[in-house]
Amino acid sequence: MKIHKSLPIILLFTIAFMNGYAQESNPIFSRLRAIYNNGLDFFNIDGIEITSQTLEGEFSKKNIAKKFKKSSIKEADLNQSDTLLSNQNFYILKTEEIATGVVQHMSYYFVETSKGNKVITFGCINKTDKELEREIVHLIITNKIPQALYEQAYIVDSINFSGRKIPLGRSCRWMGINNVQCPYYGQMNWSVHKTLEDASASAENQKKVIQVKKQGKIISEEEVNVVFEGSEVKAKKAVYDLKGVTSLLAGMSGGKTLTIYFVAAPVRQNFVSCVMSFWNNDVINPSGLPLLLEQVMKLKN
Repeated sequence: MKIHKSLPIILLFTIAFMNGYAQESNPIFSRLRAIYNNGLDFFNIDGIEITSQTLEGEFSKKNIAKKFKKSSIKEADLNQSDTLLSNQNFYILKTEEIATGVVQHMSYYFVETSKGNKVITFGCINKTDKELEREIVHLIITNKIPQALYEQAYIVDSINFSGRKIPLGRSCRWMGINNVQCPYYGQMNWSVHKTLEDASASAENQKKVIQVKKQGKIISEEEVNVVFEGSEVKAKKAVYDLKGVTSLLAGMSGGKTLTIYFVAAPVRQNFVSCVMSFWNNDVINPSGLPLLLEQVMKLKN
């Protein structure tokens, strides 16, 4: 992918105008972010992970089952549709309880369109939002998601963090949609939500998922006072001991303990859930945090 080092002033103004117009024309655009990579569009909104891709071949149960065999989708599963969508479609909802109180929901939409058939998936923990799913599907199949909402696949100099540009430089990388890692300076993932309750639930669900994985022993847990994007809130802090644990991340970092903060807070016109982490051998500043985490949060004594 070719990365442009600079953009003309006129183009920058155009992008800024498009972003402002998009957010005004549809409220969900202020919470939605996207990345395109290797034939897939990735989206994040309200703690929901979304993918969109083209369905190759004919729009039939047989072809769908063949293409998505790895997702355990069979022809017999394709017996429902969303009647409120104008296009012919098949709809599947799969749920799995991965631990007590932790239920993973996966929605699949297979939609026939005149400009290429689409497969759109929604993944989330402990909730589904059928109305939002339907709206996102409609925006995707009608090609109405503004390009201004897309991040570049490779971080050049900055990222959009819930409406604020954060300068990072080229050493940081995307680990997923709204998930950035800066080697030796920390990692964070976030979602933008409509309500504080939804943001708080999302942060708590991520904490539960990490505990379910059992990739380490919790050394300590506590609530701490922080300032997150200008708001004074409480964050949950957990320290995990990964000594002796076979972990790709631990092996790559060389770290023995991982400190994780779970935060939900009002941010500009919306609310943000954010999970921030760093290894014991990362570069920790006098603030008690590595550089990436310092961009959005301060610890209070």
